Amino acid sequence: MTASDTNSTVDAVWRIESARVIAGLVRLVRDIGLAEELAQDALVAALEQWPAEGVPRNPGAWLMTTAKRRAIDALRRKETLGRKLAELGHELELGGPGGGADFDAAVEDTIDDDVLRLIFVSCHPVLTTEARVALTLRLLGGLTTDEIARAFLVPESTVAQRIVRAKKTIAKAGVPFEVPEGAERAGRLSSVLEVIYLIFNEGYSATAGDDWLRPALCADALRLGRVLVGLAPAEAEVHGLLALLEIQASRSGARTGADGEPILLLDQDRSRWDRLLINRGLTALERAEALSESPGPYTLQAAIAACHARAAVAEDTDWTRIAELYAALAAGTPSPVIELNRAVALGMARGPAAGLELVDALRDEPALRAYHLLPSVRGDFLVKLGRLDEARGEFERAAALTRNERERAMLLARATTCVNAN
Repeated sequence: MTASDTNSTVDAVWRIESARVIAGLVRLVRDIGLAEELAQDALVAALEQWPAEGVPRNPGAWLMTTAKRRAIDALRRKETLGRKLAELGHELELGGPGGGADFDAAVEDTIDDDVLRLIFVSCHPVLTTEARVALTLRLLGGLTTDEIARAFLVPESTVAQRIVRAKKTIAKAGVPFEVPEGAERAGRLSSVLEVIYLIFNEGYSATAGDDWLRPALCADALRLGRVLVGLAPAEAEVHGLLALLEIQASRSGARTGADGEPILLLDQDRSRWDRLLINRGLTALERAEALSESPGPYTLQAAIAACHARAAVAEDTDWTRIAELYAALAAGTPSPVIELNRAVALGMARGPAAGLELVDALRDEPALRAYHLLPSVRGDFLVKLGRLDEARGEFERAAALTRNERERAMLLARATTCVNAN
């Protein structure tokens, strides 16, 4: 294996194992910043040693052991050996730098719990939404600050500052490295799910920039969702979120044309939808529905996505069922955005006039005044009703509000079509 191949292997291993290594270290040193530094030291050691010595049989265990040796050194320097040093020494006696079966068995029982703890800490409500997203991608996604910055189209320094502030906030607030229990657990889990959902959505429909899709962010969110299902298999909404992400991701190959232009849902070639992801999503949805008699918001959204996935062609879509699901979603989590989506479903089920009536009732909602999809949806209904001049104005208004260049071009093209049709 060449040095280049080895470095690629190190990078791949790091993406998979970094969260486990950092989580295990946080449990021992009780400091996220120090744990990340120790894990990075282990990564540097791998980059230095593996090209010459070869990739170890269990690279994840090698990284964990090497990082814990660095932890011992750090604790020695701070003269705080005591119980922590004894605990680390005992674990390291179980295996050398390459790990081994005994070492794997010793750490496997606790490492998943450590990752779950790290997820809850990274997504703690004491942090801003932007900080939670950045810290989660950094610690659990294994992304560099540069990769996160490029994904969200912000300066690298901004991401770095968010991560540093997040670590300081967590330390200052004394956030415990534990999985919350009781009444607190539901609220904290909701924060975790929100972060994963936000990461996926930014990849699925980029809010700004030149690209309609950012597949890497979707992939990161999917991986985090799958990890979370493995760590919290009894939580219905965890399965519900994963179901939603799997089904939504299944459409990615059909959502853009040859030049990267957006293709709307009803115009997509459904033969390009990924059936494996759809089947995985439907299985996750069944699990979510089996775990709870009262489906939560992610499970309901997954059920809506499933209605589209089950329709071989757009004309087969059960819009009446989708409208009912949106009504249930709005009852549990009232939102003008949900009502706008319900308007679309009603318009498809009962005709454009019914949809337009609901959209018009939302025009004065403060939360939707700068939301480009409100005039976009209204323009679509107006086209169907033959009111093309009004529709053109709505599409132009929507184009002025969006920050995504691909979407702006599509909306202006729709406005031009209205002019040409007159």
